[in-house]
Amino acid sequence: MNRRSFLQSAVAISTPLAVLPGAMAQVTRGPVNAHRSESALRIEKAKAAAMSMQRRDWEQGILAQAMLEIDDRQSVILLTKAAIMQRTPDGRLGVVISGSPTDPAMGGVAYAKAAEWSNDAQIHQAVDGLLNWILKDAPRNADGILYHTFHAPEMWSDGLNCAPPFLAAIGFFDEALQQIDGYRQKLWNPDKKLLTHIWDDGNKQLKDASCWGGGNGWAAAGLARVWRSLPSERAKDRARVASFAREIIDGCITYQRADGLFHNVVDQPATFVETNLAQMLAFAIYQGIIDLWLPASYQAHADTMRAAARLKMDADGYVQGACGAPDFDNPGPSTEAQAFCILMEAAGSRMIQR
Repeated sequence: MNRRSFLQSAVAISTPLAVLPGAMAQVTRGPVNAHRSESALRIEKAKAAAMSMQRRDWEQGILAQAMLEIDDRQSVILLTKAAIMQRTPDGRLGVVISGSPTDPAMGGVAYAKAAEWSNDAQIHQAVDGLLNWILKDAPRNADGILYHTFHAPEMWSDGLNCAPPFLAAIGFFDEALQQIDGYRQKLWNPDKKLLTHIWDDGNKQLKDASCWGGGNGWAAAGLARVWRSLPSERAKDRARVASFAREIIDGCITYQRADGLFHNVVDQPATFVETNLAQMLAFAIYQGIIDLWLPASYQAHADTMRAAARLKMDADGYVQGACGAPDFDNPGPSTEAQAFCILMEAAGSRMIQR
Protein backbone atom coordinates (compact mmCIF):
# COMPACT_ATOMS: atom_id res chain seq x y z
CA MET A 1 0.00 0.00 0.00
CA ASN A 2 1.23 3.48 -0.80
CA ARG A 3 2.38 4.93 2.51
CA ARG A 4 0.75 8.29 1.84
CA SER A 5 -2.68 6.76 1.31
CA PHE A 6 -2.09 4.54 4.34
CA LEU A 7 -1.35 7.58 6.47
CA GLN A 8 -4.50 9.31 5.33
CA SER A 9 -6.67 6.37 6.32
CA ALA A 10 -4.88 4.99 9.37
CA VAL A 11 -4.17 8.15 11.32
CA ALA A 12 -7.86 8.58 12.08
CA ILE A 13 -7.47 5.73 14.58
CA SER A 14 -6.19 8.10 17.26
CA THR A 15 -8.23 11.28 17.00
CA PRO A 16 -8.59 12.88 20.44
CA LEU A 17 -11.94 14.19 21.57
CA ALA A 18 -12.44 17.91 21.03
CA VAL A 19 -13.57 19.50 24.24
CA LEU A 20 -12.38 23.06 24.15
CA PRO A 21 -12.35 25.83 21.53
CA GLY A 22 -9.28 25.80 19.34
CA ALA A 23 -8.96 29.44 18.37
CA MET A 24 -8.04 31.07 21.66
CA ALA A 25 -8.44 34.80 22.17
CA GLN A 26 -5.55 36.94 23.27
CA VAL A 27 -4.69 36.53 26.93
CA THR A 28 -6.14 39.19 29.18
CA ARG A 29 -5.06 40.04 32.69
CA GLY A 30 -8.35 41.62 33.71
CA PRO A 31 -11.37 40.13 35.49
CA VAL A 32 -12.17 36.48 34.77
CA ASN A 33 -15.24 35.87 32.61
CA ALA A 34 -17.53 33.83 34.83
CA HIS A 35 -18.94 31.97 31.83
CA ARG A 36 -15.60 30.48 30.85
CA SER A 37 -14.16 27.48 32.63
CA GLU A 38 -11.01 27.60 34.70
CA SER A 39 -9.47 25.00 32.38
CA ALA A 40 -10.22 27.06 29.27
CA LEU A 41 -8.63 30.15 30.78
CA ARG A 42 -5.52 28.27 31.85
CA ILE A 43 -5.19 26.61 28.44
CA GLU A 44 -5.44 30.04 26.81
CA LYS A 45 -2.68 31.47 29.00
CA ALA A 46 -0.44 28.42 28.71
CA LYS A 47 -0.81 28.38 24.94
CA ALA A 48 0.03 32.07 24.58
CA ALA A 49 3.18 31.64 26.67
CA ALA A 50 4.19 28.46 24.83
CA MET A 51 3.81 30.02 21.41
CA SER A 52 6.24 32.76 22.44
CA MET A 53 8.98 30.30 23.37
CA GLN A 54 11.85 29.17 21.14
CA ARG A 55 11.52 25.44 20.52
CA ARG A 56 13.47 22.35 19.53
CA ASP A 57 12.18 19.25 17.74
CA TRP A 58 10.55 17.47 20.68
CA GLU A 59 9.23 20.75 22.06
CA GLN A 60 7.60 21.61 18.74
CA GLY A 61 6.15 18.11 18.67
CA ILE A 62 4.64 17.96 22.15
CA LEU A 63 3.18 21.45 21.71
CA ALA A 64 1.60 20.32 18.42
CA GLN A 65 0.18 17.30 20.26
CA ALA A 66 -1.28 19.59 22.91
CA MET A 67 -2.95 21.65 20.19
CA LEU A 68 -4.33 18.44 18.71
CA GLU A 69 -5.82 17.47 22.07
CA ILE A 70 -7.82 20.72 22.19
CA ASP A 71 -8.73 20.46 18.49
CA ASP A 72 -6.94 23.69 17.61
CA ARG A 73 -6.54 22.71 13.97
CA GLN A 74 -5.06 25.98 12.80
CA SER A 75 -2.26 25.79 15.35
CA VAL A 76 -1.56 22.13 14.55
CA ILE A 77 -1.19 22.93 10.86
CA LEU A 78 0.94 26.02 11.51
CA LEU A 79 3.24 24.16 13.91
CA THR A 80 3.55 21.35 11.35
CA LYS A 81 4.48 23.76 8.56
CA ALA A 82 7.05 25.38 10.84
CA ALA A 83 8.53 21.96 11.65
CA ILE A 84 8.83 21.24 7.92
CA MET A 85 10.89 24.43 7.51
CA GLN A 86 13.48 22.75 9.78
CA ARG A 87 13.41 19.39 7.97
CA THR A 88 16.66 17.44 7.61
CA PRO A 89 17.52 15.43 4.49
CA ASP A 90 16.96 12.16 6.39
CA GLY A 91 13.31 13.06 7.07
CA ARG A 92 13.38 14.40 10.64
CA LEU A 93 11.25 17.48 11.30
CA GLY A 94 11.74 20.53 13.50
CA VAL A 95 15.50 20.06 13.90
CA VAL A 96 17.05 23.40 14.85
CA ILE A 97 20.22 21.85 16.32
CA SER A 98 21.81 18.45 15.68
CA GLY A 99 18.80 16.74 17.22
CA SER A 100 17.93 13.22 18.25
CA PRO A 101 16.95 10.17 16.20
CA THR A 102 13.57 9.87 17.93
CA ASP A 103 12.66 13.32 19.34
CA PRO A 104 11.14 14.50 16.01
CA ALA A 105 8.56 11.70 16.28
CA MET A 106 7.12 13.44 19.35
CA GLY A 107 4.89 15.46 17.01
CA GLY A 108 4.26 12.69 14.51
CA VAL A 109 0.61 12.13 15.40
CA ALA A 110 -0.20 15.85 15.19
CA TYR A 111 1.76 16.27 11.96
CA ALA A 112 -0.13 13.36 10.39
CA LYS A 113 -3.45 14.91 11.40
CA ALA A 114 -2.31 18.19 9.85
CA ALA A 115 -1.72 16.30 6.60
CA GLU A 116 -5.19 14.78 6.77
CA TRP A 117 -6.93 18.05 7.61
CA SER A 118 -5.10 20.21 5.08
CA ASN A 119 -4.59 17.62 2.32
CA ASP A 120 -1.35 19.50 1.68
CA ALA A 121 1.00 17.46 -0.49
CA GLN A 122 4.08 18.93 1.18
CA ILE A 123 2.84 17.92 4.63
CA HIS A 124 1.95 14.42 3.42
CA GLN A 125 5.45 14.07 1.97
CA ALA A 126 7.07 15.31 5.17
CA VAL A 127 5.10 12.89 7.38
CA ASP A 128 5.95 10.05 5.00
CA GLY A 129 9.61 10.98 5.35
CA LEU A 130 9.43 11.07 9.14
CA LEU A 131 7.71 7.69 9.26
CA ASN A 132 10.25 6.20 6.86
CA TRP A 133 13.07 7.53 9.08
CA ILE A 134 11.61 5.95 12.22
CA LEU A 135 10.76 2.62 10.56
CA LYS A 136 13.87 2.10 8.44
CA ASP A 137 16.75 4.51 8.92
CA ALA A 138 16.96 5.66 12.55
CA PRO A 139 19.81 4.02 14.52
CA ARG A 140 18.78 1.05 16.65
CA ASN A 141 20.21 -2.05 18.33
CA ALA A 142 20.24 -5.62 17.02
CA ASP A 143 16.76 -6.18 18.45
CA GLY A 144 15.38 -3.16 16.59
CA ILE A 145 15.06 -0.88 19.62
CA LEU A 146 15.63 2.76 18.70
CA TYR A 147 18.46 4.79 20.16
CA HIS A 148 17.68 8.22 21.54
CA THR A 149 20.97 9.92 20.63
CA PHE A 150 23.36 10.03 17.70
CA HIS A 151 26.52 10.41 19.77
CA ALA A 152 26.13 7.11 21.64
CA PRO A 153 23.96 3.95 21.53
CA GLU A 154 21.67 5.07 24.35
CA MET A 155 18.02 4.53 25.27
CA TRP A 156 16.32 7.20 27.38
CA SER A 157 13.06 6.97 29.28
CA ASP A 158 11.89 10.04 27.31
CA GLY A 159 11.77 7.82 24.23
CA LEU A 160 8.54 6.14 25.32
CA ASN A 161 6.68 9.31 24.26
CA CYS A 162 8.51 9.66 20.95
CA ALA A 163 8.21 6.82 18.44
CA PRO A 164 5.66 4.50 20.14
CA PRO A 165 2.65 6.89 20.09
CA PHE A 166 3.43 7.90 16.49
CA LEU A 167 3.79 4.30 15.32
CA ALA A 168 0.63 3.17 17.11
CA ALA A 169 -1.46 6.06 15.76
CA ILE A 170 -0.36 5.30 12.20
CA GLY A 171 -1.28 1.63 12.62
CA PHE A 172 2.15 0.08 13.18
CA PHE A 173 1.02 -1.56 16.41
CA ASP A 174 3.62 -4.32 16.60
CA GLU A 175 6.44 -1.86 16.01
CA ALA A 176 5.14 0.43 18.76
CA LEU A 177 4.85 -2.45 21.23
CA GLN A 178 8.32 -3.68 20.31
CA GLN A 179 9.78 -0.31 21.30
CA ILE A 180 7.85 -0.26 24.58
CA ASP A 181 9.01 -3.75 25.51
CA GLY A 182 12.61 -2.96 24.61
CA TYR A 183 12.70 0.21 26.69
CA ARG A 184 11.06 -1.52 29.63
CA GLN A 185 13.60 -4.33 29.53
CA LYS A 186 16.53 -1.93 29.76
CA LEU A 187 15.19 0.85 31.99
CA TRP A 188 12.64 -0.58 34.45
CA ASN A 189 13.67 -0.82 38.11
CA PRO A 190 11.30 -3.45 39.57
CA ASP A 191 12.27 -2.71 43.16
CA LYS A 192 11.47 1.00 42.98
CA LYS A 193 8.72 0.50 40.39
CA LEU A 194 10.16 3.40 38.45
CA LEU A 195 12.02 3.88 35.20
CA THR A 196 15.70 4.69 35.32
CA HIS A 197 16.81 7.35 32.88
CA ILE A 198 19.53 6.17 30.45
CA TRP A 199 20.73 2.75 29.26
CA ASP A 200 24.13 2.54 27.53
CA ASP A 201 23.73 -0.22 24.99
CA GLY A 202 27.40 -0.15 24.06
CA ASN A 203 28.63 -0.90 27.57
CA LYS A 204 25.50 -2.91 28.45
CA GLN A 205 24.83 -0.98 31.63
CA LEU A 206 22.86 1.93 32.98
CA LYS A 207 24.53 5.24 32.27
CA ASP A 208 22.06 7.11 34.47
CA ALA A 209 20.32 4.92 37.04
CA SER A 210 18.43 7.82 38.61
CA CYS A 211 14.65 7.77 38.40
CA TRP A 212 14.14 11.13 36.75
CA GLY A 213 10.62 12.42 37.22
CA GLY A 214 10.35 13.84 33.72
CA GLY A 215 11.32 10.53 32.15
CA ASN A 216 8.69 8.65 34.15
CA GLY A 217 6.13 11.29 33.22
CA TRP A 218 6.98 11.11 29.52
CA ALA A 219 6.57 7.34 29.71
CA ALA A 220 3.22 7.34 31.52
CA ALA A 221 1.80 9.91 29.10
CA GLY A 222 3.18 8.08 26.08
CA LEU A 223 1.70 4.77 27.18
CA ALA A 224 -1.70 6.41 27.70
CA ARG A 225 -1.51 7.69 24.11
CA VAL A 226 -0.48 4.29 22.75
CA TRP A 227 -3.38 2.59 24.57
CA ARG A 228 -5.78 5.03 22.93
CA SER A 229 -4.54 4.02 19.47
CA LEU A 230 -4.67 0.26 19.93
CA PRO A 231 -7.87 -1.25 18.47
CA SER A 232 -10.26 -3.07 20.79
CA GLU A 233 -9.46 -6.43 19.22
CA ARG A 234 -5.94 -6.15 20.64
CA ALA A 235 -7.25 -6.47 24.18
CA LYS A 236 -4.18 -8.32 25.48
CA ASP A 237 -1.85 -5.65 24.17
CA ARG A 238 -4.04 -2.94 25.66
CA ALA A 239 -3.95 -4.71 29.02
CA ARG A 240 -0.16 -4.98 28.88
CA VAL A 241 0.31 -1.30 28.04
CA ALA A 242 -2.18 -0.27 30.73
CA SER A 243 -0.46 -2.44 33.33
CA PHE A 244 2.90 -0.84 32.59
CA ALA A 245 1.44 2.67 32.75
CA ARG A 246 -0.28 1.90 36.04
CA GLU A 247 2.96 0.53 37.51
CA ILE A 248 4.74 3.79 36.67
CA ILE A 249 1.90 5.88 38.09
CA ASP A 250 1.81 3.80 41.29
CA GLY A 251 5.58 3.98 41.64
CA CYS A 252 5.54 7.77 41.36
CA ILE A 253 2.61 8.19 43.75
CA THR A 254 4.64 6.37 46.41
CA TYR A 255 7.03 9.34 46.41
CA GLN A 256 4.49 12.16 46.05
CA ARG A 257 5.04 15.08 48.39
CA ALA A 258 2.38 16.42 50.75
CA ASP A 259 1.98 19.47 48.49
CA GLY A 260 1.03 17.24 45.55
CA LEU A 261 4.30 17.68 43.63
CA PHE A 262 7.39 15.48 43.23
CA HIS A 263 11.13 15.85 43.39
CA ASN A 264 13.04 16.12 40.14
CA VAL A 265 14.57 12.71 40.84
CA VAL A 266 11.47 11.06 42.22
CA ASP A 267 13.06 9.11 45.07
CA GLN A 268 15.73 11.68 45.98
CA PRO A 269 14.37 14.42 48.32
CA ALA A 270 17.62 16.39 47.98
CA THR A 271 16.72 17.25 44.36
CA PHE A 272 14.54 20.26 43.65
CA VAL A 273 10.75 20.20 43.79
CA GLU A 274 9.48 19.90 40.24
CA THR A 275 6.11 20.77 38.64
CA ASN A 276 5.81 18.97 35.32
CA LEU A 277 5.71 15.36 36.53
CA ALA A 278 2.47 16.20 38.35
CA GLN A 279 1.00 17.54 35.09
CA MET A 280 2.19 14.54 33.10
CA LEU A 281 0.79 12.02 35.56
CA ALA A 282 -2.49 13.92 35.90
CA PHE A 283 -2.92 13.74 32.12
CA ALA A 284 -2.16 10.01 32.11
CA ILE A 285 -4.50 9.32 35.05
CA TYR A 286 -7.41 11.30 33.65
CA GLN A 287 -6.95 9.62 30.28
CA GLY A 288 -6.72 6.21 31.95
CA ILE A 289 -9.98 6.73 33.83
CA ILE A 290 -11.73 7.98 30.69
CA ASP A 291 -10.48 4.96 28.74
CA LEU A 292 -11.40 2.62 31.63
CA TRP A 293 -7.97 1.14 32.25
CA LEU A 294 -7.63 2.95 35.58
CA PRO A 295 -10.26 2.84 38.36
CA ALA A 296 -12.05 6.06 39.25
CA SER A 297 -10.29 6.08 42.64
CA TYR A 298 -7.20 7.46 40.92
CA GLN A 299 -8.98 10.73 40.16
CA ALA A 300 -8.26 12.04 43.65
CA HIS A 301 -4.52 11.67 42.97
CA ALA A 302 -4.82 13.48 39.64
CA ASP A 303 -6.93 16.26 41.15
CA THR A 304 -4.28 16.82 43.84
CA MET A 305 -1.54 16.98 41.21
CA ARG A 306 -3.56 19.35 39.05
CA ALA A 307 -4.29 21.69 41.97
CA ALA A 308 -0.61 21.78 42.92
CA ALA A 309 0.52 22.44 39.34
CA ARG A 310 -2.05 25.21 38.92
CA LEU A 311 -0.43 27.12 41.77
CA LYS A 312 2.78 27.23 39.74
CA MET A 313 1.36 29.21 36.80
CA ASP A 314 2.48 32.83 36.93
CA ALA A 315 0.56 35.91 35.76
CA ASP A 316 1.99 35.59 32.24
CA GLY A 317 0.88 31.98 31.85
CA TYR A 318 4.28 30.35 32.35
CA VAL A 319 4.31 27.17 34.43
CA GLN A 320 7.17 27.71 36.87
CA GLY A 321 9.18 25.13 38.78
CA ALA A 322 9.33 22.57 35.99
CA CYS A 323 12.58 20.94 34.96
CA GLY A 324 13.51 24.09 33.10
CA ALA A 325 14.77 24.71 29.58
CA PRO A 326 17.29 24.86 28.07
CA ASP A 327 19.53 22.69 30.26
CA PHE A 328 16.87 20.83 32.28
CA ASP A 329 18.96 20.83 35.44
CA ASN A 330 17.23 23.60 37.40
CA PRO A 331 13.62 24.62 38.10
CA GLY A 332 12.05 27.00 35.60
CA PRO A 333 9.65 27.11 32.63
CA SER A 334 9.81 24.92 29.53
CA THR A 335 7.74 24.35 26.41
CA GLU A 336 6.98 20.80 27.54
CA ALA A 337 5.61 22.10 30.83
CA GLN A 338 3.36 24.50 28.90
CA ALA A 339 2.21 21.64 26.67
CA PHE A 340 1.45 19.34 29.58
CA CYS A 341 -0.49 22.09 31.33
CA ILE A 342 -2.73 22.11 28.25
CA LEU A 343 -2.84 18.30 28.05
CA MET A 344 -3.70 18.01 31.75
CA GLU A 345 -6.43 20.64 31.60
CA ALA A 346 -7.94 19.19 28.44
CA ALA A 347 -8.04 15.69 29.93
CA GLY A 348 -9.44 17.05 33.18
CA SER A 349 -12.22 18.77 31.25
CA ARG A 350 -13.02 15.52 29.46
CA MET A 351 -13.40 13.90 32.87
CA ILE A 352 -16.12 16.43 33.77
CA GLN A 353 -17.91 16.16 30.43
CA ARG A 354 -17.93 12.39 30.02
